[in-house]
Amino acid sequence: MYDVFGLGNALVDTEVRVDDRFLTTHRLAKGHMTLVDSDQMQSLAEAISDLPQSSCSGGSAANTVYAVQALGKQGFYSCKLASDATGDFFIKDLAASGVNVNANAQAAEGVSGRCLVLITPDAERTMMTDLGISVELSTQEVNEDALRQSSYFYVEGYMSASPTATAAAVLCRQMAEANGVQVAVSLSDVSMVEFCREALQQMLGNGVDQLFCNEEEALAWAQTDRLDIAIAELKDIGREVYVTLGARGSLAIDAAGTGQAPGVQVQPVDTTGAGDIYAGACLVARSSGADPTAAAGFANACAAELVTHYGARLATQSDYQRLLARLV
Repeated sequence: MYDVFGLGNALVDTEVRVDDRFLTTHRLAKGHMTLVDSDQMQSLAEAISDLPQSSCSGGSAANTVYAVQALGKQGFYSCKLASDATGDFFIKDLAASGVNVNANAQAAEGVSGRCLVLITPDAERTMMTDLGISVELSTQEVNEDALRQSSYFYVEGYMSASPTATAAAVLCRQMAEANGVQVAVSLSDVSMVEFCREALQQMLGNGVDQLFCNEEEALAWAQTDRLDIAIAELKDIGREVYVTLGARGSLAIDAAGTGQAPGVQVQPVDTTGAGDIYAGACLVARSSGADPTAAAGFANACAAELVTHYGARLATQSDYQRLLARLV
């Protein structure tokens, strides 16, 4: 019934363009995701209140499942929100794309999660995230029937920041393994690797079918400055490992060896969501019969197109269809 079942944080992403001085003034770590509380989020929201901004349903895995749906496959998303205006916006926005969401996604109380994406002139994105009630995501929000009827289970590494979300990810992996559903995991951010490693290891179990990461995350995982050493370690975790290299493209590693898919040369304006659409496009390509290196090449093309636009999504469905034509 579903091509990809996703599990992740439900956040409303708000993007705004700032300069490097703004990051320095507010002591923000450029290029990384930092967890903040609701008071800190409110303070930052006030600081950018006079700047042009745009919002959409987001969170890393939500962006991936959205890409899967937009590229012609069927996605399902399990998440947790509050019954507030932010939660209502998320549900309506994601549902409008055709993605199905667990019926009990909205709790009666609490505050829905938000992510403030600050984009500097060099196209780098710095994310400040208030998980809100999303941090309480648990096994109760897992739609087990939908998971059993999916081809892939995909989970973001950000789940490792919450004990209950980690437990939900572990349950989903175990159910997927028991029902012949392939398991795909993204390491998501170097901060998760550095501070939530034990929880990530629980999520990965004895290995997964697809593992997604960027070069920085790969090196951090292996605690080395040599990519070849990092790849050797990651091969013990993922039967297929995809390492994104920015403008240099990406690597696809499996039992047959390592393939390099060259990058697509573009002028980036915003890198938000590049890794998310990469993972979604890769899963779409693999489910359509492409080999890992070809899937990485298609994913590179999708990510390259995305970074020439502002936001974690392309503007129209026809934009995704033009990309899909490269795969067919």
